[in-house]
Amino acid sequence: MKWDWIQAIGYVGSLLMFLTFFMKTMIPLRMTAIAANVVMITYTALAGVIPVLILQSSLLPLNIVRFIQMKRLITRVKAAARGDFKIEPLLPFMKHERHKDGDILFSVGDRGDRMYFLQSGRVRLREIDKLLRDGDVFGEIGLLSVDKERTATAVCEGDCDLYCVTQDVVFQLFYQKPEFSFFLVRLVTKRLLDNLEDAQFDAMATMGPQGATAKPAAK
Repeated sequence: MKWDWIQAIGYVGSLLMFLTFFMKTMIPLRMTAIAANVVMITYTALAGVIPVLILQSSLLPLNIVRFIQMKRLITRVKAAARGDFKIEPLLPFMKHERHKDGDILFSVGDRGDRMYFLQSGRVRLREIDKLLRDGDVFGEIGLLSVDKERTATAVCEGDCDLYCVTQDVVFQLFYQKPEFSFFLVRLVTKRLLDNLEDAQFDAMATMGPQGATAKPAAK
């Protein structure tokens, strides 16, 4: 009779382990794996199956650690989605540069292999006549676009103190810092919306009183 309930514990543990193979998300998988480890440790200890007992005893703390790490990651992602990201903590990952008045950081058609943070100074994007000021981040469009080409020319207006980060580091930060990923998504979205708004304003400015265009489109 005693052997029957010990075997029942073993069947429950085996069923829980079997269920882990059907889990599609990590949190339920780890929770089920932890339950399976606990049940199997109990079964193997009572049945005297030492090799399996050692295995399950080793897997239990590993699954607990992975479960805690996943919960922390989810908490960070939720916090990042709600909050504002500050780029200053990333400065150790970035290269510091100083440029003089008139220096061209990049031109239209150049390869977009880095992103910039303007710590102090002024940078003008010529083609869209946009002036960037202290604290602005720029260059992310070329970095993330499919063709990896710059769509504007960036020229320093006065002395500039800035930081740049390469594409490889940006992609690493995407995985390591969820808050940075949300920041970059928001930045690109805002940039696209601003460009759309500017394009709509320019289109309205070229319309005559009766809705006709005041000047022909460039060819």
